[in-house]
Amino acid sequence: MYPFGKGKARLIPYLYLSIPLLLYVVFGFGPSLVTVLFSFTDATGVRGQEWSFIGFDNYKTFFGASNAGDRMDAIGRSLYFAFAVVIIQNAVGLFMAILINKKLKGDKLYRAVFFLPVVLGVTVSGLIWQLVANPLGGPAQSLLNFFGTSSNFFGDYNIAFELIIFVQIWMYMGYSMTIFLAGLQSIPSDLYEAGYMDGASGWKAFTNITFPMIAPSFTVNMLLSIIGALQTFDIIYVLTGGKFNTTTLAFDVYATAFGTGTADYGLASAVAMIQFLFVFTISMVALFYLRRREVEA
Repeated sequence: MYPFGKGKARLIPYLYLSIPLLLYVVFGFGPSLVTVLFSFTDATGVRGQEWSFIGFDNYKTFFGASNAGDRMDAIGRSLYFAFAVVIIQNAVGLFMAILINKKLKGDKLYRAVFFLPVVLGVTVSGLIWQLVANPLGGPAQSLLNFFGTSSNFFGDYNIAFELIIFVQIWMYMGYSMTIFLAGLQSIPSDLYEAGYMDGASGWKAFTNITFPMIAPSFTVNMLLSIIGALQTFDIIYVLTGGKFNTTTLAFDVYATAFGTGTADYGLASAVAMIQFLFVFTISMVALFYLRRREVEA
């Protein structure tokens, strides 16, 4: 029996597979390989300008004493950003999923409303919150003025960075909610009935039945939010453009490559490789502990 036919017909499935594979090599693996190579060069991105291999000089520059303060600040902001986003986004997403899973009246409407920011996309979401937080007559400023106070959301580092964190959570909490909801709906009702007979209800039922049963959903959400938060660039670019000390390590890649008067493809590629190792290491550590928790659960 030939599941893919005989003769040349057997090659057709491989032909179909070769097309997406070729696209991945050209647009995925290819640029990644170029980034690795560029990280060892002094390429500036200026057309016609010669470049040469300089070994690990770009990596030495990144960790050099002259840039150590700025780089450590960017890494620190990246970690703080990721910690805040991961904890709050998943907590809010789980809370909303539990509410919707209780089959409340209008639950489909709530689900659509909570998921709407995901559909809007980063640019639209960023522009919306730019208008809301506009210090010159924005709704948020008008509300503060009504209570006799004011705040420059984009003029103060702490407020600007907290606003970015808030918008990031607002954009993706619906995504976390959807994954948690899928996990909640896969739990057999028999478990809750048996638990109720054993005296497990409310918080006890959540800790002993619900949370262990949604461990795979929890792992997926945690990993996606960790990787997404550590790689966040777009919402920072839209809201502040990296001003007011809101740059993270991910944004530093763009700023180094395309910054005014500082365009340096070689150094930017090195920063991108460090960013990759940074995200990969944290993600693998998180995956190890999350997988172990799944087994223990």
